[in-house]
Amino acid sequence: MIPGAFDYHAPASLEEALSLLSANVDDAKVLAGGQSLLPLMKLRLAKPEVIIDIGGLAELNYIREEDGRIAIGALATYTDVAESELIRSRCPLLAQTAVVVGDVQVRNRGTIGGGLAHADPAEDLPAAILALDAELKAIGPDGERWIPAREFFITMLTTSLMPEELLTGIRVPACDGYKSAYRKASRQAAGFAIVGVAVCLKESAEGVCEDIAIGVTGVADVAFRAEKVEAALRGQNLDDTAIERAAALVTDGIDAIEDVNATPAYRSHLAQVYVETTIQAARAG
Repeated sequence: MIPGAFDYHAPASLEEALSLLSANVDDAKVLAGGQSLLPLMKLRLAKPEVIIDIGGLAELNYIREEDGRIAIGALATYTDVAESELIRSRCPLLAQTAVVVGDVQVRNRGTIGGGLAHADPAEDLPAAILALDAELKAIGPDGERWIPAREFFITMLTTSLMPEELLTGIRVPACDGYKSAYRKASRQAAGFAIVGVAVCLKESAEGVCEDIAIGVTGVADVAFRAEKVEAALRGQNLDDTAIERAAALVTDGIDAIEDVNATPAYRSHLAQVYVETTIQAARAG
């Protein structure tokens, strides 16, 4: 299908983009890589009157170390993240997740800022940034603010970004001494996660869990931290029995969604299986 008519703007600066957004806040959509917005527009599921294309803002495309953390601009693509030597060496979970997003065309065009702001409950990256306790930078008329990842995702396609704010970047801690992995079940044609699990783990030489963080996507209408699983494993020997028992808690208190891909019961079962296998993959390095 063909999108509806719209006015197109390509601001030359972040300040111009914010001004355009403020002036058209009820009618505008922000375009970055276009891998989320354009399909919706072609299906007429989104019919914005104004498009603000920020894809040319080089100031939002960077990956660098800042004060011991990894800072990533909103316009960095999934391929940028997957291939970054800095990320692969200091925060490999992001690279492990980005490399399995969609297909190569989506990874080359899609941006991490666009994907996170879209907040699709089957998107891969939210699981990773939740497991990493990332912070997301929003800029609007009142200045900038940093939003903890746990407070960013509200529900399906809804974040804590204000209507006049832009997501401009994220920052994550360097994960020295930690092991990590991301695993998902997905339909091959689309690549969206039916269940996706990100694990960041620190264990002693004796196999005792010193710290663990688990982000889960695809299961509910919003990505979440598997806090009950984490609590059950901290301080425990990471043997198969302990991992299996803890993984059974992943959907305790969570309303698993139902769609054409899976029933709630099947999703809950997959979540348990993928928590187990992802923890084992992280341990194996």
